[in-house]
Amino acid sequence: MAFPDYAKYDALGLAELITKKDVTPSELVEEAIARIEKHNGKLNAVVFKTFDRARSAAKLPPQGRFGGVPFLLKDILGAQKGVPTRQGSNFIPPAPSPHDATLVRRFTSAGLISLGKTNVPEFGLVPTTESTIYGPACNPWSLDHSTGGSSGGSGAAVAAGIVPLAHANDGGGSIRVPASANGLVGLKPTRGRNPLGPDLGDIMGGLVCEGVVSRSVRDTAAALDATAGNEMGDPYWAPPKPASYLGEAQTAPGKLKIAFAQKSLFGKMFDPECVAAIQANAKLLEGLGHHVEEASPPVSGDAFAAAFMPVWAAGVTMLIDGVAMMTGRVPHESDFQGLTWGFYQLGKQISASQYLMCWFQLQMMSRQVAQFHDTYDAWMTTTLGTPTVRNGTLDMHEKDVAKATEPLFNYLPVTPLQNLTGQPAISLPLASAANGLPIGIHFAGRFGDEATLLRLAGQLEKAKPWTNHHPKIWN
Repeated sequence: MAFPDYAKYDALGLAELITKKDVTPSELVEEAIARIEKHNGKLNAVVFKTFDRARSAAKLPPQGRFGGVPFLLKDILGAQKGVPTRQGSNFIPPAPSPHDATLVRRFTSAGLISLGKTNVPEFGLVPTTESTIYGPACNPWSLDHSTGGSSGGSGAAVAAGIVPLAHANDGGGSIRVPASANGLVGLKPTRGRNPLGPDLGDIMGGLVCEGVVSRSVRDTAAALDATAGNEMGDPYWAPPKPASYLGEAQTAPGKLKIAFAQKSLFGKMFDPECVAAIQANAKLLEGLGHHVEEASPPVSGDAFAAAFMPVWAAGVTMLIDGVAMMTGRVPHESDFQGLTWGFYQLGKQISASQYLMCWFQLQMMSRQVAQFHDTYDAWMTTTLGTPTVRNGTLDMHEKDVAKATEPLFNYLPVTPLQNLTGQPAISLPLASAANGLPIGIHFAGRFGDEATLLRLAGQLEKAKPWTNHHPKIWN
């Protein structure tokens, strides 16, 4: 039976229909597959399909809060037994994974049925999804524009109504940036909240964390309920979680003290459209009873970038050398995009003492940010420093890392900071640019306190609902 109203429901809504026996998991899986086949030629969001596997899973009795709901995994992390993960790179062979990642086991236990892997930039390095191996992912609001990165394929698929939520991860904004570019909810959890096992303890010193992008706050909260929890052997343990993140998202936040910024950490004003969005949402927050004032953490953007970039480059080099060790391949310049090769060469020049000194400086900054949040419950900006750029704006072939990344820090004015500090942060689709593309409003919270962000997000979703705002390519 066809179900044309499929995309009108979020994941919890679809699960409820299954529970009531109004639809079956097989019917939903077929609806999602039909939408992939209909839209993927334009979006290039899904790069590896596991349709037969999904159809088999849909025949089993549904289990978990999301029992029978279609889903997609990202082509970075998210290992699924028998399915390749290539991280958007020709250097990684299409070898099937020997086992599921812990996170994937938790997604499956919650009842989500994966239909395949989504498009990413090479090694997830940049806030746009334009790898050589897969080609660019295209934004369903405007096909000429970026989907954001690195979870760009996931963002495009969810925004277009292909699936209600999808796997994402974040090492400098890679959950929140696609959420902003595609008009979605994107929560970066606290460091250590979700596991990276069984293969990994951390990535890049704890910068990278796992999560989802979705169309509703309650789906994001329920997904965190399904995945949150430390695994024995994890190097980081997040503070205790509440009884239910979904319950927190449905609870009024009370009166919060919220700081907002109109300038980046580098002292540069955000784009005028972003400034207007920040000001409008500051007024909205005041109208909801919150105390709002302009303030920012006392962190120098230049000092942050000088310490962050060597750590990031060392992480890229570790990833490539790790693949080389496991596959027996020798990295050559021709295997990679120019920027990736530039990062790889830079990482090889960084000494152990330099790497540790960078972390010493970054951890001092993290303490400064923690002190800032002794005063403020949340810090509000836009997720991006400008409206979403067009594909091709960022030069993936430039090997000079300093030259290539200078525009990146203008485009990503705040999101990498929470990867450093380990704080939770969320992007919400509360504004639009003049061209109609979404502008995400970004809130960073105290370490370990996703609950406050979800309570605030739930309140804002009611005050300024986005449910009926859809892109040109939809359903």
